[in-house]
Amino acid sequence: MSDPTVTIFHNPSCGASRNTLEILRERGIEPTVVEYLKAGWTKPQLQGLLKTMNARPADILRTKGERAAELGLIGADDDTILDAMVAEPGLVERPIVLTPRGAALCRPRERVLGLL
Repeated sequence: MSDPTVTIFHNPSCGASRNTLEILRERGIEPTVVEYLKAGWTKPQLQGLLKTMNARPADILRTKGERAAELGLIGADDDTILDAMVAEPGLVERPIVLTPRGAALCRPRERVLGLL
């Protein structure tokens, strides 16, 4: 059954993201799937998720690989990181799951269980 109250910001190329989606589906939850690499991000959208997560942009910055360092984002201020995430959606670590109980970066994937 589709559950419009659960959203996963998903990258189908990412094993952690696929595994988190599988955990949701195993529990009978068909979330809204947002392929954020295609859809992109808005700054207000990221700010809202971060507020719900009680997190800062650096907490969801994908530092694996060299791109964040190339852009000088390691240790950068919040606005600089957010602007870069809007310009390059792949800079956001995945997957992020949003439910009525909150939002979290679900790494490890079992972290999603605390949102259900």
